[in-house]
Amino acid sequence: MKLATLKNGTRDGQLVVVSRDLTRATPVAGVATMQAAFENWQQAAPQLLAHSAALEKGAVTHAIAFDPSAAHSPLPRSYAWIDGSCFKNHLHLMSLASGHDPEVTKNTPHPLVYQGGSDAFLAPMGDISLPTEDQGIDFEAEIGIIIDEVPMATRAANAAQYIRLVLLINDVSLRSFVKYEISTGFGWMNAKPSSSFSPVAVTPDELGTAWKDGRLHRPIHVHWNGAQFGAPNGKEMSWTFHDLIEHCARTRTLSAGTIIGSGTVSNADYVKAGSACIAERRAIEMIEQGAPKTNFMRFGDRVRIEMFDDANRSIFGAIDQKIVRYQPAA
Repeated sequence: MKLATLKNGTRDGQLVVVSRDLTRATPVAGVATMQAAFENWQQAAPQLLAHSAALEKGAVTHAIAFDPSAAHSPLPRSYAWIDGSCFKNHLHLMSLASGHDPEVTKNTPHPLVYQGGSDAFLAPMGDISLPTEDQGIDFEAEIGIIIDEVPMATRAANAAQYIRLVLLINDVSLRSFVKYEISTGFGWMNAKPSSSFSPVAVTPDELGTAWKDGRLHRPIHVHWNGAQFGAPNGKEMSWTFHDLIEHCARTRTLSAGTIIGSGTVSNADYVKAGSACIAERRAIEMIEQGAPKTNFMRFGDRVRIEMFDDANRSIFGAIDQKIVRYQPAA
């Protein structure tokens, strides 16, 4: 089953079921928003699945054409957005480039996570509006999950049952704030503006054998201004989504509709796979050439993040965004 949220002038949009080929969609009577579905998943899911099956058979008379540019992020806002850094290769490269001991990250027993702002996500095909281009604007291509309510102290071995949907993420980052905010010992604030998510979120069964062991075993394709930047594979995720759920639920219940991200997808063979963020590319340049060569994003730059199945069909639709200067409302 594939789900999306269409913009309709409200903060939470209109939930729709989307066809597997991403061409058609239909609303479901009685389930108005994505968050409403999560609040009552046991009752909502059968309705949504029935509409999905009917849509695939061509039996929905009121189906509409699905336009990804009319979609918001599947959850336009959420009770919680928790992002990890679960690829040890990325942590290793960043440690080497910054002069830190890479053995520290290699031996870290728990995934690194932060809780970000979740009150206003960006649309997947809208602009990324920022006040200046001098803050080290970066994209981060990630894989994410949306979960049902998770009881406190849930263990990784029992976590799979709470994963409802899978989606892609652009965790927008402003690198000029990173070093200072890390040094304070507190969490991110200025370094992490609003994130965006793929137009469509899918149930794990839609991913077939690519979804296994709490990981998504497919490359995430990143293009910057039309040029391929990287296509690292999610299968090298060091801590799984099951591990992330256990870690985040250690001392609290996780609310239904919580989004959890994998962190920047990163592969050991980065020469072949490329990178999923500019900061990692710059770290590799620092290690291999003594200085970073690649600049961060500027106004007018565009990033595209997408994932494909074996038949080269888009699974989630594309995150396709342009960096623009913020203009205050009149």
